[in-house]
Amino acid sequence: MLVKEVRSKLLVAALGAACSLGAHAQKAAPVDQPYPGMLALKVDLTDAPKKIFRVHETIPAKPGAFTLYYPQWIPGEHAPTGPIDNLAGLIVTANGKRVPWRRDLRDMYTLHLDVPDGARALELEFQFLSPGEGGLFGASASSTPNLVDVEFNQVAFYPAGYYTRQIRIQPTVTLPKGWQFATAMQVQSRDGATTTFKPLGFNNFVDSPLIAGEHFNRVDLAPKGKVPVYLNVVADEADQVKLTDKQLRQHRELIEQTDRLFGAHHYDHYDFLLTLSDHTGHFGLEHHQSSDDRLPADMLTDEKSYALMASLMPHEYVHSWCGKFRRPAKLWAPDFNTVEEDDLLWVYEGLTDYWSGVLTARSGMWSAEQYRDSMANIAAAMSARTGRSWRSLQDTADAAPLTYFGGGGWGNWRRGTDFYPEGQLLWLDVDTQIRELSGGKRSLDDFARAFFGMDDGSYVTRTYTFEDVVGALDQVQPYDWKSFLRTRLDYTGDELPEHGIERGGWKLTYTDRPNAEEEAAESLRHHVSLAYSLGLSAAKSGNIYDVQWDGPAFKAGLVPGLTIVAVDGKDYSPEALKDAVAAAAHSAAPVELLVKNVDIYSTVKIDYHGGLKYPHLVRADGKDLMTAITAPRK
Repeated sequence: MLVKEVRSKLLVAALGAACSLGAHAQKAAPVDQPYPGMLALKVDLTDAPKKIFRVHETIPAKPGAFTLYYPQWIPGEHAPTGPIDNLAGLIVTANGKRVPWRRDLRDMYTLHLDVPDGARALELEFQFLSPGEGGLFGASASSTPNLVDVEFNQVAFYPAGYYTRQIRIQPTVTLPKGWQFATAMQVQSRDGATTTFKPLGFNNFVDSPLIAGEHFNRVDLAPKGKVPVYLNVVADEADQVKLTDKQLRQHRELIEQTDRLFGAHHYDHYDFLLTLSDHTGHFGLEHHQSSDDRLPADMLTDEKSYALMASLMPHEYVHSWCGKFRRPAKLWAPDFNTVEEDDLLWVYEGLTDYWSGVLTARSGMWSAEQYRDSMANIAAAMSARTGRSWRSLQDTADAAPLTYFGGGGWGNWRRGTDFYPEGQLLWLDVDTQIRELSGGKRSLDDFARAFFGMDDGSYVTRTYTFEDVVGALDQVQPYDWKSFLRTRLDYTGDELPEHGIERGGWKLTYTDRPNAEEEAAESLRHHVSLAYSLGLSAAKSGNIYDVQWDGPAFKAGLVPGLTIVAVDGKDYSPEALKDAVAAAAHSAAPVELLVKNVDIYSTVKIDYHGGLKYPHLVRADGKDLMTAITAPRK
């Protein structure tokens, strides 16, 4: 009884000390000087098939008040997305005794504690619980029974008050028996399933994800004598990790064409980390010397999947130049808990997206026609962005933390991350303008070499401003680029403000047949997209996931979230809905839908008779600049 009472008093005193640390201490600016001592991190992934990552971290620390950060603003995610809610079981000790901690009430990513007298380090034990299906970035599933993807910001804390490049850490990873791995980090030693990596700065540690799996393939993409570039693939099945000879040639040509575009590289080596699974999230995330690329299982084994997804890895690869080496000044931060500002994402992401499409074509992953199909779909989608009447392209970048994770439905009216697709149109506009003004003597390729091609071999980030972009464009081709860009970025209205397709010798038209990209997308994803005709898009299940604001379906009373049950008196299917729209073009009768709103059924009649409409690019007057843009560089 007495022992329990003493222990209770000690616990109350300890908790009181933790509370006295201040629930929302003022953040001090980090200093650019070495952190005393080296962090050590051990990540045990033997339970990764169960979606449990076990972590032990040692952080050198002196007695007194101490603040720990969990990374919040992850480069490339453009929002405070660090998945701290997936962290559990945190116990902090020093000299074998438990140290109480308290979360900051205004910053959920900050922990306050007191390092006891005589202690020289804090020992942290916790688990990262890999999320389930769906989600983006750190919120997505990242392990299956056969593989694991680790973004190291998920499994490490770091001491506040220092530039992360000045904090050294030595990571160790233990994998399930027989699994192979890939990462941009350099191996120091191996002991069975445990690998210890060479010490590195905490910023580069977070920038160096790891993939591992039972089924693994690694191929060399760089020409002999060039800086090494590897494609590493993990998948749930052995036959999903192999590239065909044609795919291998195309990926090697991607490296060659990118080198010719920029004329310099900014890595010691580069690793594509490709995960192919139907049980993880699907996205790409750039890193300076690697990229975390996650795609469906059949990406390499199905021609349609390959064509639809071929541009992802070129996009992330271009980011080594555009986004990692050259970065908007407000997107550079000294640590991972300083707020980033996203106003130049139309360069960071938009220009990268433009080059990814161009390089996908130049490398042979796409034909010139497939590139045009992609641009036709983008131009049609952006032309139909009803939200342009109130929201500018610039605001989609400014509000990126909202647009990345906004609610579902009304995508055309809300606008989302349009700085990606409309960014492609913007930079095509710039490219064709340079070519026209210079009489074909210069192009955006010249801007690529001038703006991204300096400091060959360096991967120390160089920042830039809007004025720097304008100045570099003016050096390539004198023109009022500030007005050119601002009139497009700040525009609100009914018309698409970019005109690169027309200046490039093509024009957007619509027919009743989908182009090859849309046809592949519909067959693989089993949805129906009638945005440019009936004014809605729906899943195979009948769930309506978008409705064009003020379009025919909207005026008839349809909204996202409803479920289509029947079409003209017959069971719903994507094919039945398309057939009804096609038939209505030759009839005065409306398209009649039975829809369900939760448990209420109603009949909706859509008075639309314009037939099916799918976008295509067709040749127009003038020079064919778009074909010239996608031609491989010799």
